[in-house]
Amino acid sequence: MATKYVYSFGDGTAEGRADLKDLLGGKGANLAEMARMGVPVPPGFTIVTEACNQYLKNNKTLPEGLKEQVEQALTHLEEMRGLTFGDRNDPLLLSVRSGSRVSMPGMMDSILDLGMNEDAVRGLAKKTNNPRFAWDSFRRLIKMYSNVVLGVPDAVLTNVENKLRHERNVQLDIELPDEDLPLLTEMLREEVKRFTGKEFPLDPRDQLWAAIEAVFNSWNNPRAAAYREMNEISHDLGTAVTLQTMVFGNMGDDCGTGVVFSRDPSTGAKVLTGEFLINAQGEDIVAGYATPRPVEEMQDLLPKAYAELEAMSRKLERHFKDIQDIEFTIENGKLWILQTRAGKRAAQASIKVATDLTRERVMAATDAFLRITPQQLEQVLHPIIDPGAKREVVAHGLPASPGAASGRVAFNPDELIDMQAKDGGSYILVRAETSADDIRGINAAVGILTTRGGITSHAAVVARGMGKCCVVGASTIDIHEDKDEFIVGNRIVTKGEWITIDGTTGEVIIGQLPTTRPELSNEFQELMLWADLVKQIGVMTNADTAADSRVARQFGAEGIGLCRTEHMFFQQDRIDHFRKAILAQEHDERIGALEELLPFQKEDFLEIFKVMEGLPVTVRLLDPPLHEFLPLPHDEEELTALAKRLQLPYRRVRERVHALEQFNPMLGHRGCRLGITFPEIYEMQVRAIIEAAYELMRQGFTILPEIMLPFVSAEEELALLRELVFNTAEEVRERMRFPEPSFKFGIMIELPRAALIGDRLAPYCDFFSFGTNDLTQSTYGYSRDDIGTFLAAYVEKGILKRDPFATIDKAAVGELMRTCVERGRRTNSELKIGVCGEHGGDPESVKFFHQIGVDYVSCSPYRVPVARFAASQAAIVTKRESNGSLDTRSKLMPPVAP
Repeated sequence: MATKYVYSFGDGTAEGRADLKDLLGGKGANLAEMARMGVPVPPGFTIVTEACNQYLKNNKTLPEGLKEQVEQALTHLEEMRGLTFGDRNDPLLLSVRSGSRVSMPGMMDSILDLGMNEDAVRGLAKKTNNPRFAWDSFRRLIKMYSNVVLGVPDAVLTNVENKLRHERNVQLDIELPDEDLPLLTEMLREEVKRFTGKEFPLDPRDQLWAAIEAVFNSWNNPRAAAYREMNEISHDLGTAVTLQTMVFGNMGDDCGTGVVFSRDPSTGAKVLTGEFLINAQGEDIVAGYATPRPVEEMQDLLPKAYAELEAMSRKLERHFKDIQDIEFTIENGKLWILQTRAGKRAAQASIKVATDLTRERVMAATDAFLRITPQQLEQVLHPIIDPGAKREVVAHGLPASPGAASGRVAFNPDELIDMQAKDGGSYILVRAETSADDIRGINAAVGILTTRGGITSHAAVVARGMGKCCVVGASTIDIHEDKDEFIVGNRIVTKGEWITIDGTTGEVIIGQLPTTRPELSNEFQELMLWADLVKQIGVMTNADTAADSRVARQFGAEGIGLCRTEHMFFQQDRIDHFRKAILAQEHDERIGALEELLPFQKEDFLEIFKVMEGLPVTVRLLDPPLHEFLPLPHDEEELTALAKRLQLPYRRVRERVHALEQFNPMLGHRGCRLGITFPEIYEMQVRAIIEAAYELMRQGFTILPEIMLPFVSAEEELALLRELVFNTAEEVRERMRFPEPSFKFGIMIELPRAALIGDRLAPYCDFFSFGTNDLTQSTYGYSRDDIGTFLAAYVEKGILKRDPFATIDKAAVGELMRTCVERGRRTNSELKIGVCGEHGGDPESVKFFHQIGVDYVSCSPYRVPVARFAASQAAIVTKRESNGSLDTRSKLMPPVAP
């Protein structure tokens, strides 16, 4: 049986339908569906996407049988319209448009008025008694066909038009006298011949097949390929080609063309929004040849057509269950719908449209969830660059923390703090990479820009935790800190100059651009309420301060899944106490230094526990290697200053700093290994946690502390440190005369070995928490700080589909997690399992965690709403994939007001 390549539609019938987007593309499928609905669409036919794919794969050879099927469909179309393609007296004219399964507005090519030549112009002029319209249609064909098929740049032919307009002293084509249009078409054809060396083709069938092939080829044009890359759309989908009977908006003052949204795409308000032109074709609006009018003015100029358009918009919206982006033409007062598709909209509008359509009973609440992307939720939570602002983009990095910020460049975090304290201004910290020492500078900055690192680098993780904009891995920027400048391309940017960074796109922009912070609407709050009713896994937060905890709780966090204690040590009033403990030679000396640090650590926990009262707080004991808390070994000036402050011999400080150096610190003396070799540190931290908890419990607070060991890889080290933790906690309980122990104990799973022996580790624990950043790093062997230097090449060459530190690698890292969950619960059925890496805020990863039985995810405070929403989507999708039903409309949705 021959492959069917062509599907016809029109006059109330159609061979296709809306659910055949893979085959007919979005445009063709929706046109077929509208024809079935009785919507007035110009009849036509669609060539399927597979024809395009075969054409491109087979050295640009049309598939066998395609020509015959197109000719049959064309004959059928001629019979429907009572017109003949290529007739010199009353020609059938066609539009040729692209349309892939996924909407790619403006990325591929279209041609209007196909079939025109000089004979057809004269016949059309005689039939309509409107020579201007006929010659104008020929002019349009010459321009579009020459650009799309013959490769003549649009500017070349526009210059010809500009020259004639200048000679006639007019601004617009419509102002040219009628007798000039034949002259203009001749001038355009001459320019085409000069540019290509060939005559403009006048045979309608030559035009037809060249146009079809040109649309196939437009699938691979640079802008379409780039759009697919940016939006993670497969390159294998191909485009359909839709050929439709032309309807004309340029035949007079009872004609027009326009584009409308069934609701306002900026706000989501239920009002027809768009623009139109009288006596014009659709390309005039897109190309900006004339200034369009607001669509509401149609009520006065073409009231009947406007009423029909409004009614049709509501009909299409209810049928397709989404805001519609509708292209229309009015020909001699009759409304024709040329296309409809789901409307692109602002993030806030997307939320409002989804909630409103649910309230109006157009769709179920579960469908509403799936119409909103988690990325749109992120846009709502963070500042964005004013859409109208002009951007001079000089570099691109990885979008590490969403939002946008403008500030003056500062290279040194300490200088940034001083400048910000003096003038209260906005500064962006620009570094090759950040370290824990930079934390105060990061806190004072409005944004962070680094030239190295990936999206789980120090800068990225800290910025997301603080809700600050961050771009990392902008490798084309060359920093010269000694000169207080950076160079990018041919630009030199010095300290104090304004730049803007966009943490949603990764753009680095010269100058100060206005930003806006969207307000959280009632619809947003309502959406989050629905999400919590649907989701089946908990959402906690990564927070190290009371301020972060407060933000996270306001965003709906159900506790703290990761409280990193090392960040507390870096504060100015305590860092030297910890350095003294590190540099101590004797046990008693170290104990004394840690005793000085204990009140600070305890106060931190008191503040965090109060904010999170009634919710679990998981405190990770010290993780990073000790050298990170000390000056660099070659920094003689800082070593001298430290020795003086601590009243220690310089030689001792220098030798100790050198002794703590590591060749590979990420796999070296860190994590629970510190608890083995420096048990006094972990004992002090456990004391601070338990004392703070018991003090608040005595005051009537409900405190739920959890203690977590990092970087465990062996059952023996876990057994030894569990004993340390419980013995220390018991000493505190007896001393404070508290009736019974009250804390949970668990470990982080960050190493493949730990994941594989989960059954042996689980009996010691109340919970496991996957540290997916380190687990990804140790599984792949990729440094999360250096992946930015080769990630783009790996994605481009197809080695990686996406950054594994952004979205979990299900094949290996995910399989380790699944194995650990299954084995851990085999020996401890009550084991609670969470994820506290940044993957906990990634929607695709959250769906996977839901599927393998994770109880909760933990992410940065500002990603909590995104994770809550992603968890609800995961529950819905998983239920549907298992052939279940999850329609919460009845319990979530009050009836629409009468």
